[in-house]
Amino acid sequence: MSEYQPSTNCLHAGYVPGSGEPRNIPIVQSTTFRYATGEAMGALFDLEAEGYFYTRLQNPTNDQVAAKICALEGGTAAMLTSSGQAANFFAIFNIASCGDHVVASSAIYGGTFNLFAVTMKRMGIDFTFVGPDCTEEELEAAFRPNTKAVFGEAIANPALTVLDIEKFARCAHAHGVPLIVDNTFPTPIHCRPFQWGADIVTHSTTKYMDGHANAVGGAIVDSGKFDWNRYADKFPGLTTPDESYHGITYTERFGLGGAYITKATAQLMRDFGATPAPMNSYFVNVGLETLPLRVEKHCANAQAAAEFLASHPKVAWVNYPGLPGNPYYALARKYMPDGTCGVVSFGVQGGREAASRFMAGLKLASIATHVADAKTCVLHPASTTHRQMNDEELLAAGVSADLVRLSVGIEDPDDLIQEFTQALDAAK
Repeated sequence: MSEYQPSTNCLHAGYVPGSGEPRNIPIVQSTTFRYATGEAMGALFDLEAEGYFYTRLQNPTNDQVAAKICALEGGTAAMLTSSGQAANFFAIFNIASCGDHVVASSAIYGGTFNLFAVTMKRMGIDFTFVGPDCTEEELEAAFRPNTKAVFGEAIANPALTVLDIEKFARCAHAHGVPLIVDNTFPTPIHCRPFQWGADIVTHSTTKYMDGHANAVGGAIVDSGKFDWNRYADKFPGLTTPDESYHGITYTERFGLGGAYITKATAQLMRDFGATPAPMNSYFVNVGLETLPLRVEKHCANAQAAAEFLASHPKVAWVNYPGLPGNPYYALARKYMPDGTCGVVSFGVQGGREAASRFMAGLKLASIATHVADAKTCVLHPASTTHRQMNDEELLAAGVSADLVRLSVGIEDPDDLIQEFTQALDAAK
């Protein structure tokens, strides 16, 4: 359905019912699938036929939702995972292993930073973190002969830095590696990283795509544009026979458009089992149907909130890429001309203690670890989501001790302004 606009694809892509079939994506809540012969099932195991045999690898509900997200991003293949963390892990581990190296922006979600800097380091994969505002020369200097990928967030959580996708893609491609972009915050409604040179996109579908705090999930989308064969020595897992899966060479069997996602499914999902429940995928699909409407409202409310906070005497600073004075305003206008996201970060005059009083004074908004759903919520990252990071790492990630992350919902904007006013009054 690439011929349709994103708002139409949000409703119709991924699943086309036949005559007499349900209009909604069916929930195939089954772990296994029956076949008439062992040979028929064997063809599935050999990747010689299409179909399903065990939900740990693939499930029709999951695949139909993945196809919708694939259409929204303009990719060639996609898969769902059990969480955004699993998506980012699979995206890297699918092409990097022990002894390899990855370049990543330092301004990324704290959980992802810890995944890369601690857990994957224990697996023998080394990461070099660069500032999102680094010069091209500084970015070039981070590469090594064993570098296998570059990673960044389109809009960083919670620093709200905007990735210069073209610059990072240009450097990645000059070194023969793909650029992976986490597009969770802007969503494909407001940013299409593939149009700017990115090769692989990830999502935490838990956020705006679901939109109602119903279901944890993740997604990986492949553009199908990166030529793995051109750099065959760098990516033997894709370009040489996989002895763990009947000697298949993924690029030969599935082409550039399908090799990466097929390998991630046949190898990583098989071995790690980070599979979303079909019911959760169904919830994500319900959220996707209203995604364009909600994103528009989120951004309008966030813009109003940011402008209000910027004018309030009890607010020390405001960070929102939609404000003209923001250092990322120009990049936001380039990559996300119709809006950025519904997340605003700011500091309350008086530092950490005043921020705590502000949060305690909230009545409508929730103090929650979640972000990017229909209801407004707030968080103090330094003491919650980013508490595993030391002060130096916090600063590198763009998170100060007084930072309050405000995820603006789709409530009436006047009610939200009243809410923030009374909470700031309580922060004296």
